[in-house]
Amino acid sequence: MGRTGARTSTVAPETDGPEDRKPQSDEAHSAFAPPPGVEQPSGTEEDQQTTSEFALPRGLAPEPPAEPEGSAFAPPSTYSAKESPPAFTPAQGFPAIRLSKDAPWQDRMRTMLRMPVSERPVPEPVQKQGDSGPAVPRVLDLTLRIGELLLAGGEGAEDVEAAMFAICRSYGLDRCEPTVTFTLLSITYQPSLVDDPVTANRTVRRRGTDYTRLSAVYVLVADINAEDYDVSLEEAYRRLAEIRRNRHPYPGWVLTVAAGGLAGAASMLLGGDMAVFLVAAAGAMLGDRLAWFCAGRGLPEFYQFAVAAVPPAALGVLVSLLHAGLQPNAVITGGLFALIPGRALVAAVQDGLTGFYITASARLLEVAYFFVAIVVGVLSVLYGGVQLGAKLNPEGVLNAVERPVIQILAAVLLSVTFAVLLQQDRSTVLFVALNGAAAWVIYASIAVTAGGSTVMATAVAAGLVGLFGQLRARYEHTSSLPYVTAAIGPLLPGSATYLGVLNIAQNNMDAGFTSLARAAALALAIAIGVNLGGEMARMFIRAPGSAAARRAAKRTRGF
Repeated sequence: MGRTGARTSTVAPETDGPEDRKPQSDEAHSAFAPPPGVEQPSGTEEDQQTTSEFALPRGLAPEPPAEPEGSAFAPPSTYSAKESPPAFTPAQGFPAIRLSKDAPWQDRMRTMLRMPVSERPVPEPVQKQGDSGPAVPRVLDLTLRIGELLLAGGEGAEDVEAAMFAICRSYGLDRCEPTVTFTLLSITYQPSLVDDPVTANRTVRRRGTDYTRLSAVYVLVADINAEDYDVSLEEAYRRLAEIRRNRHPYPGWVLTVAAGGLAGAASMLLGGDMAVFLVAAAGAMLGDRLAWFCAGRGLPEFYQFAVAAVPPAALGVLVSLLHAGLQPNAVITGGLFALIPGRALVAAVQDGLTGFYITASARLLEVAYFFVAIVVGVLSVLYGGVQLGAKLNPEGVLNAVERPVIQILAAVLLSVTFAVLLQQDRSTVLFVALNGAAAWVIYASIAVTAGGSTVMATAVAAGLVGLFGQLRARYEHTSSLPYVTAAIGPLLPGSATYLGVLNIAQNNMDAGFTSLARAAALALAIAIGVNLGGEMARMFIRAPGSAAARRAAKRTRGF
């Protein structure tokens, strides 16, 4: 006889036999299967499927989720994804940025560096590469070597990055990111989003002041970036080697004489006569020779500055002890003018104002060390002079003296000798002399004739120096440092520095530190004025295309 049996998945006829009495496996049983003898429930296969206890009953529709009211993350009621307002990401994408070819290459590269990488315009066809494409390692190496010369010459970090970006872009490497700090230059190039980036870096270990070399490097970068002038990698390397091997335009003895002329001219600005001019010049030249001696023995710059400040202070004390009828204050102050690091101070403040805070902090720390070295050198001599009975009167240091013709001629001589110390090209000396004379006229008109604040007068005069220098540099398509740094020489705070050191030597600590703080305020006024003048000069020249319409990043109240 046959019988019917129920299984989990199918129902099939079975026959009696020994095989039917075998125990079934666990897979054959189910907790939801009906027992033998019970008929299968009627219905479709979908109705027999197991459901969750959290499922909604049949016939009940789920309610739509309630919209949050008053939530900061809730979209406005008028918002539509299809017709989004311009405040949200536009469906048509970001507008194309075009850079005007009439603008200087520094402005165009600076504008691109301030853009996000995704918004930078695609470069035009490059003509400075071979058939096989750009040699990435050689281009990066050339870029780093040029950036090293610019940074070692005292150029600002943003201008160095703009030059490095211009070189890479000219040779077809548009996806590059240069990074400049006080001693390290780095550049990264990524061919595409799926390729590995290539990174190279270079360390600046030696710094030298040679604005002739700096101008030559700017000419090379301008030729590389020019569309109508094809500069191959081989030619760029050859010209760079010639620039590095180029000798300084002035020999060492000319620099020593220029240091003496600068000190003598500074003493004339403070009311000194020809005898004071000669004594101050002698002290500065002796200090310069001692600094050269220390440099040849490998001593750090801190000790070089301290040693160079000793002879001017010693001659001033000697003049006071001999009662020669000269002005020891003018002698000492004139010797300090040649030591104040105005170039490094301007570069430090410029880096801080353009957002390079690490580089600015390092440069300001370098300037602080130089100031401390000058104070140590002068203070050691003045303390001994006070103990010997030298008559050094602090009240007569900052007295205003009106000698317009003599002081204007002294300002011209100071600017010219400062330009020689900076190893500037002879073609820039005339403009520097005129710019320095204009700076002193503006300063004396506000501080001496009108009796105004010296800090405000210094800032206004420095602003005009930066404005004229930047306009001249943009006309020549070169760096503004040769036209600005030497012209601020008559504005350097030598008198305030000496007054602070003298008060400390006479145990007037409060007055001494107040004068040193005043010297720091004057130095910052010079640097900020120069930078502001340069920014104003850019306003007179047409900005790079539609990129000029992009506003600067707004960051107020610390966030």
